[in-house]
Amino acid sequence: MKLGVMANCFSDKSWEDAVKAAKAAGCSAIEPGTGGFVGKTHCDPEALLKDGSALKKFVDGYKSQDIEISALSVHGNPLHPDTKFSDEHKNDLINTVKLAEKIGVKVINVFAGCPGAGEDAKYPNWITCPWPPYFDDCVNWQWEKKVIPFWEEMVKIGKDSGVKFGFEMHPGDVVYNPEALLKLRDAVGEEISCNFDPSHLFWQGIDPLVAIKLMGNIIIHVHAKDSRVDKGVVEWRGVNDWKHYGDIAHRAWTFRTCGYGHDKLWWNSFVSNLRLVGYDGVISIEHEDPLMSANEGFNKAVQFLKDVLLYEGVGEMWWA
Repeated sequence: MKLGVMANCFSDKSWEDAVKAAKAAGCSAIEPGTGGFVGKTHCDPEALLKDGSALKKFVDGYKSQDIEISALSVHGNPLHPDTKFSDEHKNDLINTVKLAEKIGVKVINVFAGCPGAGEDAKYPNWITCPWPPYFDDCVNWQWEKKVIPFWEEMVKIGKDSGVKFGFEMHPGDVVYNPEALLKLRDAVGEEISCNFDPSHLFWQGIDPLVAIKLMGNIIIHVHAKDSRVDKGVVEWRGVNDWKHYGDIAHRAWTFRTCGYGHDKLWWNSFVSNLRLVGYDGVISIEHEDPLMSANEGFNKAVQFLKDVLLYEGVGEMWWA
């Protein structure tokens, strides 16, 4: 396994300095944002594809430090009912695929997106229950008319470019749990894979260790991000929470740096289960802890995970 980092925690640095900071901390990989919600601070695919010298400088920036790009991150909502919004995110996604093919990156991390409840919708509609019956009608329409057709188109583009899509299961998105991800994969094809982030599963009541075994070799990338559920809040108002991430004292759950939501024993089991299903790739730190600066959260995660990851091949089972 290799330790990596999502480059957004270095948003105050140039690309070259971000790579150097990752290398100095002990990371072997970096994951730049290429559009959508995560922005293009370090990597604007459309601009790089038009400018050969800029592209060379970008590639030299990580190769000179002997660091790999584990994935390109273009988490967005290409299914948003407002076409000004969805067209921008779709354009980011397509340009990211083109850039990935050009520089030899095989994984693009994404959200599936979330449509509205009908053709005349103005905003996305995340449907979480089947009744009253119009909810059931709406979710069926979303999948049949929007989700599956869009990702069928993207899979064709991805297959031609030799890339796979690592879907992050995120509430507010149509693919928010393993069942939904597997449903889309079955409908569209094996280019639909998983960027496994346990933080979003914890607070939904999903056991990430069970989910890893269920998803197996469709896991092609992993985010290292923790979260903590406040049972004192959940017990009287449930886990779904629309309060701002900064309202920590009143929220049902909060993102945390690795080790501050779950202990080392849990994370030991996490990497062991990943190896059990055949994943020995990059574990990419994503910092979104509101109680720590980006610098402190990243460095604490590095220190914590260095002792958790499994680095050497298993070798022969000489004792059996």
